[in-house]
Amino acid sequence: MSTWKITRSFVLPVIVLILVPWAIHTWLEPLSFMNGYTTSAGLLFLLAGMTFLAWTNVLFVVYGEGTLAPWDKTKKLVVLGPYRYVRNPMILGVVTTLLGETLVFGSFYLFAWSLSFWLINHLYASLHEERELTNRFGEAYTRYKAIVPRWLPLSSPVEFDP
Repeated sequence: MSTWKITRSFVLPVIVLILVPWAIHTWLEPLSFMNGYTTSAGLLFLLAGMTFLAWTNVLFVVYGEGTLAPWDKTKKLVVLGPYRYVRNPMILGVVTTLLGETLVFGSFYLFAWSLSFWLINHLYASLHEERELTNRFGEAYTRYKAIVPRWLPLSSPVEFDP
């Protein structure tokens, strides 16, 4: 496993999860709803989201032989771990982390960024990514897409052999 490949794969998450929220939190007037409960819940969301992001990223590097970055696409269709429940667990991990930041900082602006990020990725997945994955992986991805939902995880994992 290439350390450089794993390091490169975190460029986009660092921008989305650290740089943009920092800019929002620094440059915009806070509209705050922060208290002890939101901070505690936010830390749990952060932990869960970062765990999913790391897990899915490792699956991409180790099994898929690529990364989440568009300039280093996976060579294999990844249908392991959380991908057996939902088609986009990596994005769900990022959105969960962003919602955690929203709660920790008590910021409505960060909440707006979380929703915007999800909407951008929803449009990207439905208008571009799924078509591109169908072209790359053919019938295997078409079958996978038919049985695994895009955003709402299944209650039990699917057995899928591409």
